[in-house]
Order: sequence, then C-alpha cells, then structure tokens
Amino acid sequence: MVAGVLTLPMRSSAGPRSPSASISPGARAGSFLRAAGAGQPHHPGAMTPTYRIRLATAGDMPAIIGLIDSAAGWLQTHKNTNQWAEPWPDEKTRDGRITRGIARRETWMVEDGGALAGTLTYRNRANPDLWTDKELNEQRAVYVSRLIVDRAYAGQGLGAALIDWAGMRGIREWQADWIRVDVWTTNAGLHNYYKGQHFEYLRTVEFEHEWAYPSAVLFQKPTTAVNGAAAARFEVAERK
Repeated sequence: MVAGVLTLPMRSSAGPRSPSASISPGARAGSFLRAAGAGQPHHPGAMTPTYRIRLATAGDMPAIIGLIDSAAGWLQTHKNTNQWAEPWPDEKTRDGRITRGIARRETWMVEDGGALAGTLTYRNRANPDLWTDKELNEQRAVYVSRLIVDRAYAGQGLGAALIDWAGMRGIREWQADWIRVDVWTTNAGLHNYYKGQHFEYLRTVEFEHEWAYPSAVLFQKPTTAVNGAAAARFEVAERK
C-alpha cells in the first residue's frame, strides 16, 4: 500500500505550544478530548478545544484536493521543494489513495465555525517499502499522513496539535507507543519542523529514482511526548 504524504504548510517560526505533562501510552485519552462549542475564537495556549474535527466523507474530496493544491503552490514558492508539484505518481492513483482513506474512516476534516481549517489521515499500518517488518509487526504506532493546514491558520500551532490529537487517538484505539511520519524527501524545511517537534530522524529510504517514492524520510517520536492540552483543542464529531 502506498502511504499518503505528510505536509504541514505552516511557518516554521510558529509560536511555542502550550506546556503540558507528557502522557504515558497507557493513559486514558478520553480525558484529553473534552467537548466544547465549535467555532469559538482561537486563543493560542487555550486549554479547551477550539476546533471541530469529523470523519471525512466522499463529498470532501474536492476540499481535500483543494488543500493539497494550495499547499503545493505555497511550498514551491516559499520552500524550494517539489512536494506535490504533480500528483504522485499520477492523478488517478493519488485520488484513489484519498478515496480509500475516506472509505476506511482514516481521514478527518478540521473545521472552525464552519470554515475548513485542515485535514489529516492516521492509521495503524504503513507502507512496507518504508518501514521494517519489526516496526510494522512488533511495534504499535500511529502513522500520520496527508496533514495539511490551511494557510489562514498558519503559525497557530494547529498542525502540531493535530499530531498530538492523532497520537492520543492511537493510544486510545490500539495502545500506540509511537507516532510516525514519512516526509517528502526534498522538503528540508519540513524535516526541520519535525525535529523541532521532538521527532527523531530514523533514516532516508533509498529508491532507484526519486519519483519511485518521493516521501522517504522517516521520523518518529514516542506517544509519551504527546501534549495532552494541545490534543484537547478538538471537539470530535463521530460519524455513525
């Protein structure tokens, strides 16, 4: 299975996240997902949720692709990377990955008072061409992909909070010990972003041609490093 590519089109100079005690993998995630009214004004460092997050539906496909296209344009202009310059490896295959993520209830939409703020996908499995048998079969992890924040929300720590939220979901759903991402190989700015978020660089998987798999830089961090207050910034609207 081809994993989705993670990007975070945000300023690398985003302000610090709210301090919070680390959460052990065995902690109950529910206490960090407290409900609050959707669409409340965002206050950096607030301890209550300020965004609504829901499972994506087939009708969200145009919005997801729009976020990808917008992020791609910004990345090429400001970050000197070819990330998402073209659908990988082609439009039909890219759209198929998005469709599968929606159908498998792995893709989520983030809303702020009815406005789309971002999207992300998370799952408990990943591409065996990138991750080792031991990593996939003996270690429990949440794999985050296709994380995109609308530029209107850049610099507010929303992307970092979504990573924490996905980590908490992984703890709750399958006792994940790790949060893992594969990052676009040429996006050095994004590599630095994840290092700044306390991810450990694992390795770069070599392919014969860059376009064979262009998102091959691997990072991980333990779920014990999850910021519970940041994860609690989302009101989850579960789809039946």
